[in-house]
Amino acid sequence: MSTGVIGQRIKMKPYLEGIPKCVAQLGDDTESGLAAAQGITTTDLASKQCAVRVKLPGSGVEVTVGGMAKGSGMIHPNMATMLGVVTCDAAVELSAWDSLLRAAVVDSYNQITVDGDTSTNDTVIGLANGAAWPEGVDPVGSGDAEDIAALQEAVTAVCQALAKSIAWDGEGATVLMEVVASGAASDADARAIAKSICGSSLVKSAVYGRDPNWGRIAAAAGYAGVEFDQNDLSVWLGDTQLMSRGQPLEFDEKAASKYMAEAGEEHGTVRIGVRVGDGDGAAKAWGCDLSYDYVKINAEYTT
Repeated sequence: MSTGVIGQRIKMKPYLEGIPKCVAQLGDDTESGLAAAQGITTTDLASKQCAVRVKLPGSGVEVTVGGMAKGSGMIHPNMATMLGVVTCDAAVELSAWDSLLRAAVVDSYNQITVDGDTSTNDTVIGLANGAAWPEGVDPVGSGDAEDIAALQEAVTAVCQALAKSIAWDGEGATVLMEVVASGAASDADARAIAKSICGSSLVKSAVYGRDPNWGRIAAAAGYAGVEFDQNDLSVWLGDTQLMSRGQPLEFDEKAASKYMAEAGEEHGTVRIGVRVGDGDGAAKAWGCDLSYDYVKINAEYTT
């Protein structure tokens, strides 16, 4: 795992000299976990950690799923300098662990975007060591439906929390954007629509300017590469509906703008909803607004 300026080679001498020093400082307490999460940050404004405990219904074993991540700019994962580590103390068969981690990534890391630039170094690593597993109890396998479902929910929750924290901490961001797409023919279609809206520079700049411009949202949904009838498109900004079944609605523009402004005052969340039909497909994506500071940070990145 590595991050930094593309094309810059790692200086191996200090890197190799530092490994034994890091190993000597390894620990299993809260402070050690925080030190690791802080140690991988670069332009991040905050370290990113999350952990949950869950009792597996089949085996009855209580396990912990935790994780840490870094990322702030060049974020448009496709698995941006985005790094994530997920750990679990359950004993899980390799194929089952691989499947549930991949499923979690699809609905979390791969649904965030800060600037539309996919990094060369995207990495998510999942580690399950069985430290909490009783002797004589078989590892969780693909046939253990209840335990797999519980683990899947926990791992996805941790990955989504970390992914959202990356989008929240986007370079120059003042708000987290959460886009919910529903009514699609499939979850995959909904994911594409939600991420297209989150990744639109025009939508992101409108959110920064507190401009309730529903046309940009509709356009981004339309060019997502998903077929739907424009007469089925409905759009919401927070609790305010801007469009219904393809027709723009009268709404209080000042109140809609105030909703975004108030979110910006506390670096909160601006929620956008779109419905594209009557299908069962639904998904979320997360991003952030596009501010002047983003341009400044990246214009001066190496100078």
